[in-house]
Amino acid sequence: MKREKWSIVVASLLAIVLATGAERSPAAEPAGLPRYLYDRGDGITTSQFGTYVREKELLVYTFYEYTRFKNFEYKPSDLGYVGEKDFVGKMREREYLLFLVYGFSDSLAIEFESALHGSVDFRKDPGDTSTVPARIRESGLGDTETNIRWRFRKETESRPEVTFYLKTVFPLQKDKKLLGTPDWEFSPGVVLTKGLSFGTFALKVAPNDYAIDYVKRLSQNWRVALSLEGAQDAWAFIGDVQYLLSKNVVLKGNIGFGLTKKAPDFAPEIGVMFRF
Repeated sequence: MKREKWSIVVASLLAIVLATGAERSPAAEPAGLPRYLYDRGDGITTSQFGTYVREKELLVYTFYEYTRFKNFEYKPSDLGYVGEKDFVGKMREREYLLFLVYGFSDSLAIEFESALHGSVDFRKDPGDTSTVPARIRESGLGDTETNIRWRFRKETESRPEVTFYLKTVFPLQKDKKLLGTPDWEFSPGVVLTKGLSFGTFALKVAPNDYAIDYVKRLSQNWRVALSLEGAQDAWAFIGDVQYLLSKNVVLKGNIGFGLTKKAPDFAPEIGVMFRF
């Protein structure tokens, strides 16, 4: 079995052992909330869908992510070689990431996320006769970004919550073509969130980036989240499961499936989130 498949199997077994072996713990969200906040609590929405941060709270999420592209579209010029014709190669990414978010108030939160170590394995299209190497491997620091989130208007019984955000990606990998980001990237957006009797929905809109999320608390310890997200013609469906190991520790695991050709066809993730 290949190394990446072993990683997925081991991570899945770890999730099952922890989930079945942990004792039931009290919910981390405060009691006495209105019904429309039952699924998510009273925190500010974060870029980790199904995750919310409260005032004066720090969330630390360490996780592993594997992404597979069976149809990775590229031009030789994208990789620093001569050629403008489109080809379809294969690519695999493995990343160990750290996500931090702190709620400075009940309206303002700031995030930091970085792929502390990532690796990319690219194989070019057999029909590509350019000078692109048959295989390209890169490793090191991956995407690193900050995200400022401002809750403009809180949710009420009759109206949705409105949260604006600005994501900034830093150009820390100028000498790599596939790993990290070579140039500054800025992406503003807005999230509308509304809790209903059968779950909570969120609509995210940003330039060339859209998502519809659904969150449902099943019990004190279990919460599930679903997301349909995409950019232009690359759309994916993601299912997420969260288990409360203790009052301040959450086990998270999700898996994404590509719905269109340009999206990653398979993307599992597993990690542990700590609340302080």
